[in-house]
Amino acid sequence: MDNLSGLCADGVKNEAENPKFKRLVSITEAAKINNVTRQAIYVAIKQNKLKASKDSTRWTIDLDDLEDYRRQKYSRTKSMYNGELLFDNKQGFYSVNQVAKLLNVPAQKIYYATRVGLLKAIRKGAAWVVHQNDVEEYKKNYLQKRDSQGQAI
Repeated sequence: MDNLSGLCADGVKNEAENPKFKRLVSITEAAKINNVTRQAIYVAIKQNKLKASKDSTRWTIDLDDLEDYRRQKYSRTKSMYNGELLFDNKQGFYSVNQVAKLLNVPAQKIYYATRVGLLKAIRKGAAWVVHQNDVEEYKKNYLQKRDSQGQAI
């Protein structure tokens, strides 16, 4: 298949006309589609997380395989602990980074607040989980208090 013209070897232009037609992309194109680096795509191939084939010197990836990889890719928002969703925002549970975005502060400030006891957080596996009520209490008792006194947040 000629990637530049979109034609198969027999000159057929689309999948409907030829069932052997495959939509193939390079590592560079796959990286652009997934909004990641070329290295991330290459690592996924080497770890057998993404199906790809090497034609002489170039890796090619079927778009269907790329879509499967994207669906199965690890996401912190889908993380589970003891069969429960870790960061279930509907039930008021957030990650440190999500709390930092909500409060418009750096994540390190949230980690510090949990370490010194200003913000209550629960350790579940390798992750810290913060409940929405604790976020509101921290915001009311520490962020707004310091802001009203004219100190930097």
